[in-house]
Amino acid sequence: MKLYAHPFSSYSQKVLIALYENAISFGYRNLEDPAANAELVALWPLKRFPVLLDNGRTILESSTIIEYLQHCYPSPVQLIPEGEAGLEVRMLDRLFDNYVMTPMQKVVLDGLRPDGDKDASGVAQARDLLGRIYPWLDDRLAGRRWIAGDRFTLADCAAAPSLFYADWAHEIPSLYTRLRDYRARLLSHPSIARTVDEARPYRHYFPLGAPARD
Repeated sequence: MKLYAHPFSSYSQKVLIALYENAISFGYRNLEDPAANAELVALWPLKRFPVLLDNGRTILESSTIIEYLQHCYPSPVQLIPEGEAGLEVRMLDRLFDNYVMTPMQKVVLDGLRPDGDKDASGVAQARDLLGRIYPWLDDRLAGRRWIAGDRFTLADCAAAPSLFYADWAHEIPSLYTRLRDYRARLLSHPSIARTVDEARPYRHYFPLGAPARD
């Protein structure tokens, strides 16, 4: 099994968390390596990552990769519960990807645009979306240790990199104490702390300037 990923990539981290959580063995094809990049192009011409290669099968998209791992490599931590609980986990996974990760990336990627080609309107819309999802998440966390309840799940794998970088791009206001505490709890979780540590050498890639914290 090989994973084509980059340590600083939020979606790569999402899959790495799932792999580390269950101690699944894999070959890490770090995309800092030009050879790994050439292999990725041969597998997936769009060059989006992470990509999992396993027994000749190419699996795309982070959520699908994690579901594939659970199906093909049963492990102690079931990240996607069966039945109705699994529906909530999948819903929250999509919510983090679409309404936290996506607007965060809009703000971040605008920092890479040259002056004169900035998308001020798009960034304003992205910040507005983050400003509206933060209180919703804060309310959702009432009485919960993890975002879907008492168990660590796929939704937390998605939440960790989403909130990690979103707080850098559009800081979570101090009044949302449950959400800020949840983010801190995520970052102290061993599988997540490992991904954060592995990404530290690449913080200079963050175009807005990585804050001196976390």
